[in-house]
Amino acid sequence: MRIGVIGAGAMGQNHLRIYSEMQNVELAGICDTDSTRAEYLAKKYGTKPYFDHKKLLEQGLDGVSIAVPTTLHARVALDTIDSGTHLLVEKPVADNLENADVIINAAHDAKVKLMVGHIERYNPAVTRLKEIIGSGMLGKIVSISSRRVGPYNPRIRDVGIIMDLGVHDVDVISYLYGRKINEVYTIAGSDIHSFEDHASILLRCDNNLSGMVETNWLTPHKIRNLTAIGLKGVAYLDYIKQTLELHDEMWIRTAKVETREPLKNELEHFVKAISNGSTIVSNGETSRHALQVVMAAIESYQTGKAVEIK
Repeated sequence: MRIGVIGAGAMGQNHLRIYSEMQNVELAGICDTDSTRAEYLAKKYGTKPYFDHKKLLEQGLDGVSIAVPTTLHARVALDTIDSGTHLLVEKPVADNLENADVIINAAHDAKVKLMVGHIERYNPAVTRLKEIIGSGMLGKIVSISSRRVGPYNPRIRDVGIIMDLGVHDVDVISYLYGRKINEVYTIAGSDIHSFEDHASILLRCDNNLSGMVETNWLTPHKIRNLTAIGLKGVAYLDYIKQTLELHDEMWIRTAKVETREPLKNELEHFVKAISNGSTIVSNGETSRHALQVVMAAIESYQTGKAVEIK
């Protein structure tokens, strides 16, 4: 499969690295407006540099990863779709719901595969927990809570903590429940950033199923964990260590998890989907819902009111 990468920031460079290691992929080009960076990375990974994404899209690609700033997603995605190229867009799918709908509808009309990079869906520990919940081992899940905290990354300038980090766990909670979120209430604030830098997000699904996301850029060390409480047991997940511990009234057990870089799983899933037409786990519609929820979460903390999601 001939794959290109548009955007050579931190995430785009990871896409380049992994594609270059995949045996069934030809890395057909890297595009970035920074010509020095594009040329350096093209030489490093044995591919061609481009400085205009439309030029890269003329190279007969099977798929492309789009890792440009969120505000540019719609323009670059639509150009990609117009070229008939399957696309993986880094999360969130767009900067607003209107642009998300434009991208999703355009991909549908063009019969082009659209995948969104919600990387935690491809974390082996999350995959295993999804399987365990589906097996009924924990009974009915009634509450899922997460902590995603750590120091501030100065390269994040265009969005706050909710859109940058909170969206991961909003998506995972919806994914694990297998349900959409229908109400959100948020307490948040801004102390070191122009946008919010700490937030506590309370989520409601149907039948009073709850979710809680705690996230900030204020904690000096990184924590990424999730707890799922069921009627028969509790699961404790560590995203970073990729561990999963199950507790019930009789036992404390460690689930077997085959550790692997989540982005490798994600990109392999993309290549497989465009090569054989298999179903995409993180598609445009699921990403649109995550975007709708985090936008409602931002509205909630700004207004001090719970926001219903329709």
